[in-house]
Amino acid sequence: MSQLQKLNFPPIRLRARHNQAGKVEVWNELRNQYIVLTPEEWVRRHLVSYLIHQCHITQQCIIEEYAVNLNAQPQRADVVVIDSKGRPLIVAECKAPEVTISEQTLSQAVRYNSVLGARYLLLTNGLKHYCWEKTDKGYTPCNALPVF
Repeated sequence: MSQLQKLNFPPIRLRARHNQAGKVEVWNELRNQYIVLTPEEWVRRHLVSYLIHQCHITQQCIIEEYAVNLNAQPQRADVVVIDSKGRPLIVAECKAPEVTISEQTLSQAVRYNSVLGARYLLLTNGLKHYCWEKTDKGYTPCNALPVF
């Protein structure tokens, strides 16, 4: 895992192993299984840890690969945080560190949120993080990640 880039998140500890194909897998505590460690997964593991340890969001409120039925096409949001009533609060999209967060990334999250109706959109490539709050007039950039 030493070849993976240092991210703009607090450091995390991961339980890792090599699978039969020789790829590194890390334990995903939310899904209770090992997942192949891709650069995007590296970012997602950091984001989930940040949400749990810095934002104090319980594991039960964080759902990975959240199903979104968009125009009869099954899609998946990387991470969705739900509120105490089970409604989406945050839709988060994770990209690999070498992927620039662009208008296209924001459009993807907005499309997902047109179905989910979350209050916040969070986009990260692990190096840069962007957050928007949904308002009556559209989406307003947040100066910092909201406190929950």
